This record gives sequence, C-alpha cells and structure tokens, in this order.
Amino acid sequence: MPNFRNILFFIMTVSFLYGEHHHANALIKEDSPYLQQHAYNPVNWYPWGKEAFEKAKKENKLIFLSIGYSTCHWCHVMEEESFTDLEVAQLLNDDFVSIKVDREEYPQIDKKYQTLYMKVYEKRGGWPLSVFMSPGKEVFFIGTYITKDLGYGSSKGLLTLLPSFVKLQKESRAFLEAIGKYENEEKKKEFKKKLNTKIMHKVVDAIATQFDPKNGGFAARPKFPEASKITLLLDIYGINGNKKALMMAEFTLKSMAQGGIFDQIGGGFFRYSTDYSWSTPHFEKMLYTNAELIPVYVKLYEMTHDPLYKKIVDETIVQMEKNFMQEDVYFSATDADSDGEEGGYFIYEYGEIKSALKNKGWKAKEIEEALAYLGIEEDGNVDGDFSLSRITSDRVPAKIGQLKSYLKSLSDQRSFPFIDKKINTAWNAMMIKALFVASCIDGKYVLLAVKRLDALLKMMRKNEILYHQTLHGGKLTQKALLEDYAFLIDALISGYERTYEKKYLELLQTLSDEALTKFYRQKQWYLSNDGLKVNADFDDRYYTSSLSQMLENLLRVATLTDNLHYASIVRETMKHSAAILQTNPQNASKLVHVYLRLKNGDIIIHANKEKLLLLQNKQTQINYPFILSGVQESDAYLACKTTMCFAYDKNITKLIEKINKAIE
Repeated sequence: MPNFRNILFFIMTVSFLYGEHHHANALIKEDSPYLQQHAYNPVNWYPWGKEAFEKAKKENKLIFLSIGYSTCHWCHVMEEESFTDLEVAQLLNDDFVSIKVDREEYPQIDKKYQTLYMKVYEKRGGWPLSVFMSPGKEVFFIGTYITKDLGYGSSKGLLTLLPSFVKLQKESRAFLEAIGKYENEEKKKEFKKKLNTKIMHKVVDAIATQFDPKNGGFAARPKFPEASKITLLLDIYGINGNKKALMMAEFTLKSMAQGGIFDQIGGGFFRYSTDYSWSTPHFEKMLYTNAELIPVYVKLYEMTHDPLYKKIVDETIVQMEKNFMQEDVYFSATDADSDGEEGGYFIYEYGEIKSALKNKGWKAKEIEEALAYLGIEEDGNVDGDFSLSRITSDRVPAKIGQLKSYLKSLSDQRSFPFIDKKINTAWNAMMIKALFVASCIDGKYVLLAVKRLDALLKMMRKNEILYHQTLHGGKLTQKALLEDYAFLIDALISGYERTYEKKYLELLQTLSDEALTKFYRQKQWYLSNDGLKVNADFDDRYYTSSLSQMLENLLRVATLTDNLHYASIVRETMKHSAAILQTNPQNASKLVHVYLRLKNGDIIIHANKEKLLLLQNKQTQINYPFILSGVQESDAYLACKTTMCFAYDKNITKLIEKINKAIE
C-alpha cells in the first residue's frame, strides 16, 4: 500500500512547481520586512504570539522558533535551502508549530535565547538562531544555521533532526532529560565578588590577551568593530595615561579605517570582517555599527588631529545620509547581496578598470599606482578576479580622487542592496548622538542632529508613549524597550550639551523616570515591559549593552539635575555586577566604563549658555573623560564634583588649568 506521506509530498511538489500561486502563511499580516520575506514559504509560519503557543499546546506539537533579520546572509541561505523546500516544510507543518521572529523587532526575545546558547556551548551564537521547544515552551535543543542534509555545528541536518525530535518527544524520560539540561543552564547564577579597585589595569591586561598585534582588533575571526571596547581603552588612557590602552585602540581604528571593512568608495562600515586583517567583510551595513563608530573616530581625531579619522567621520555620515535616511529618520540596514551576489555592489575587476582608465588617457604608472593603493589586484582579493578596495599605503596617489569617482559611477550602475526600511528608535538615537558628537569637530552637524532628533520624537513618541520601531509610514504598535530609552536618553544628553536646549533636559528626566518604572523592578533590570521578564545583561560585543548605557545615563542625569536618587540606583545595580567586573571585564566594556565613572565621578562646568558655547571648542584640553556642562546664569565658569565646587574663573583657559591641576 502506498505511503500516505509520500503521496502527500508528491501532490505538494506538483502543486508548488506547476501552480500559478502558492498560499501565504500567517506572516503576510506582519509589518516586519524579515517576516514578509518568509510570508510565501511553504512552511506554515506564525509570528511570535498567543495564537502559535496555544496551537502548540492544544495539538501537543513541538515548537520551532527561528530568529533572524532581513539583511542576514545566512538567514537567506537557510530560507532558500530549507524553508522553501517542500520536504522540510512538510516535516515542520506535520509535527511542529513554526514561529518566525525578527530579532530587530524583538531584541529581548533574541537576547533570551542567545544567552542560553552561550551558556550551553560556551561561545556566542548568531543568526539564524534555531530553537526547538516542547509544547510548553521548554527548550530541548538550540542551534544556529542548520543545513537541510548535513549539519552545521551539528552532525545532522533538518531532514534527520526533525524526525528525531518527534521520536524524542515520545520517549518521555529522554525528552525530560533534554529539557532539564537546558533548564539547568538557565538557572546558573553568577557568584558575587568584591569590586576590584585596580579594574583599569585588570581590564587593559584582559583586553591585551584578546588583542591582535598584527592586524588590530580583539579576535581572530570573525572580527567585529567592538566600539564600546575601543571607547573604554581611550577613556582609560584619558584617566591614567595608559599607553598600552591607547596603542590598542588607535592601531585597531587605523587598521579598520584603511581596511576592507570600511567602504573606501561609498563610505561607511560593513558589519564585521570575516578574516584576520579587516580585508574581507560581511557586506551588510548596519545603522548601529556606523552610529557607534562615528563618536570613537571623533574622539581619536580630537586626540591626534590625524585627518584620516575626520575623513572617516565625514564619509560615514555621508553614506548614512545617502542610503539610510528618508524624511529625517534612518532605516535599519542594507543587505550583503546585490543581484544575488554577496558583495556584488562593492567589488571591481582589475582588467576592466585598467582598460577603462587607459581609454581615459591615464598613464600606465598612474593606473598602477592608483589601483595598487586601493588594493585592486590582477588576481583579485575577494572573489576570483574581483577585488574589494582597501588602503595599502600611506602615500596617496595624485589621481586617487578621480579613481574613486569612477569606481563609484560603476557601482551606481548596479542594483543597490536591499534596504531594511524599519525605523528603529534605539538605532536612530545612536545615529543622532553620533551627529551631535561629530559637531565637536564640524559645527555643521549640530543642525542636522537637531532636525533628526525632532523628526524621531515626532514619529516615535505619541501621546507621551515611546515606541520601539515601525515601517516608514506604518502603524505604531510595539512599545519601547529598554534599549530605546537608553539610547534616546543618551542622544538627548548629547543634544543638551551641544545646544543647551532646556526641552532636552526636561525630556531626558521624564524618560529616565519612565525607564525606571518600566524596566527596573525589585532591583532587577529587564529588557522589556511586556511580561516576558528577560533580564538585561552587560554583553556589548555587537553593540553597547542597553543596561550599561542606561546606568551611565542615570549617573549623568544625576549630575545634570542634582538628583542623587539616580546615582543610588546605579550603585545598587553595580553591587550585583561585581562578578563580571572581576572575571570578564573585557566583554562588558561599557559596564567597566560605568564603574570608572561612578568611582571617579563627573566634573560639571556651570556658566551661562553663551559662555558654555565658547567652552565647547576648548573642552578637549581638559585631561579627564567624564566632563559635563549645564546652564547656570553666571558670567563666570564654575567647576564642581558631586559634593563640592573646586574651580572658579571668568577665563576659559585659566579654568581649564585649574581643573587639570585639581585632577593630577
């Protein structure tokens, strides 16, 4: 007798291959571009929500949770390989309730399961993240990208794993043991230790063990920019003059600026490098990556006055304005692929370029010098005969500007990668903060930052409710997360310090109070206020920990408003963070930064608005990283710490001399 499953699979295959249309699944009603990409998969996907979990419980089906985002390369690969495959779809539809989550829409859900993955495997996960759960949402297996036939990080692919999980569910004892393994990992708690007062030396030494002295960066591969870590190193140098800290930070930033991770033709940074030397990137560009790196390069430019770093700042902002901005707000990301080829928009063929330049009348030596400077090689450096541009020399050829313009014109003839048009409050706030910081070296960015901040608030804060994200022109439905509050308050503080607009000071106080009400309960911080109870943590490898950012915000708000209640909450939180500072400070860089700020204290300079605006151009002369300023109606400058004021003068230069002497 024919096998019913085989007959059904044959019917599905014929229907899919020869039918004019195939039906959409439940994702068709979702706004997320990532979920929309899967709306016509044969997998019967559900969005995260009550309906999916009730169905799993009622039908006693296992749950498959797949987490990714729209510009994730390996998410696309897994979709094309498995989620459009009818055999995989049938297995999932028969025995599982399949749920798709956009990690940019629900970062708190992603964080929960990424944290579990790291505890189980003692290494970071990534995307796509593949989580298998019981009908009651108990995890019994977790992985990342899983192939259809052969496993990736596992000895098995989906066609083998899925039936084995169904079989495991029927073997109740083994199933409970599998669940128990993951439950035990979730319940592990960090032990407490006393804060180490020598944390600066400890963290520099810890980071040095990760540092790549040949190429810069803090890993072998893949290499992420890790803006928080570099900022910490620069601030440690600012506090105690640690030259090792400065060397690691500057060498890394220069290597990135000259490497393939920076788009030498169009500007802006790619998400990470797949190799040791920053030469070969993963070609997606994220708003948050670029937004966090801009202030770091501003800081290094102010310290060194090397024009390379200002060039990086300007070109990155130009890229964000050109390809990420629309109607004064910023989109989330651009894809790695162009016309089906990873990096296709950004790479060039040596022979084609050489021939074109020759036809333009360039001399052979001019051509060779310019192409060599950009690392465009005859044998290619990324994909066959194709090369990605990177800087190979400090000697700049005379015609390099003309070559870049020509290469840009070639790219403009290609299809620009897919743009994820989500408006994310946290990431927009990061970019707005970057503009305010960039205005320290070029005043033109102040008005741009103000314009973008006003637009973001108008779009994402309605009736005194802050929202997390939306598609441009779409409905606001998801209320703000901790990260939205954290990075928006950070942007408002930067905005206040560049403009001294009272409305920014008032709003950042309001948002700080709202954040404490929503996310701080019984001395524990949570990522959201939606009942999920996902603990906030301090991991900031990909981008700054929202909890660490919020703690720093509260310290600064305490200083700006003289409300020490905010600082007391930071102290309370830090008591429960001692273990991280002792055992793993190199992977919680912003937390270390918060500790140093708490330990050393802010210096705030008071004066009237006009005098404070004059101070802005000289503030870098103060040999201390934790400086704030606030309006007080006086024609003289007054410098204070939490418990006392210690310097007073009408002359900016003399005031700075007094501050530097006081902190020696």
